[in-house]
Amino acid sequence: MAVCIGFIGKENSPLFLRCNNSAQELQFHYIVHTCIDFVEEKIIQSNKSGSDVRELYLGLLYSSEEVKAYGFITNTKIKIVIIIDSTNSLLRDNEIRAIFRKLHNAYTELVCNPFYTPGDPITAK
Repeated sequence: MAVCIGFIGKENSPLFLRCNNSAQELQFHYIVHTCIDFVEEKIIQSNKSGSDVRELYLGLLYSSEEVKAYGFITNTKIKIVIIIDSTNSLLRDNEIRAIFRKLHNAYTELVCNPFYTPGDPITAK
């Protein structure tokens, strides 16, 4: 499904970046940081238009021949980016939303951990 998942902090610092293929990690890291600009633009547009601020799913942020990147922002301004292989055309928008919901729930559980300091890089075991 996803070839890369990234969690970006409030100050646009990477908290977590995990890729399936370590050879392409630098390329995916660049795409995730490119998506931050699109996230900021969408936030500004939604504030100007007065749209529903509860809509956390940002939709398609970046698309190329190889990959598509989708974005999500939490209420605490943590940005989640998923990069999916473009050849995977079976994924629908509602399935991507479900993936983001699961990732958001996992992040919520992490923040509820008393041994985690919010804003610190996330280490997975």
